Amino acid sequence: MAAAGLKPGVPVILRELEPSSEMFKQGASLRVTGTLQSYDVDSATAVIQDGSVSLKVDTQNLRDVSFRTNSAYQFIGELLIRADNEAILQARIGRNVDGLDLNLYQQSLLIRRQHEAKLRSSRRA
Repeated sequence: MAAAGLKPGVPVILRELEPSSEMFKQGASLRVTGTLQSYDVDSATAVIQDGSVSLKVDTQNLRDVSFRTNSAYQFIGELLIRADNEAILQARIGRNVDGLDLNLYQQSLLIRRQHEAKLRSSRRA
């Protein structure tokens, strides 16, 4: 049974997670994708990267996910923002997405957003 307060993870590109972004909100439910740069077993913290942007991911709630550096991963979870504006995603779902064309994935996200915006504006008219 799903928890009543869980929201779907909104797909975002890592470079969109900057303090001035509308996606950069405490508790925001997000879906992020990137290449695993490092994983600390003791703290269960992964660092994923996309281009020059990286994000820490708390993976302590995940089970049966094996981590390999330089592999692509996708996580769904809630964003925690510390006082110094450092963001950490508390993952509730994680999966390896090796084989996913990250450039094509990002292009599809942008097209999806354009389509959704067009639908919203047509419903208001």
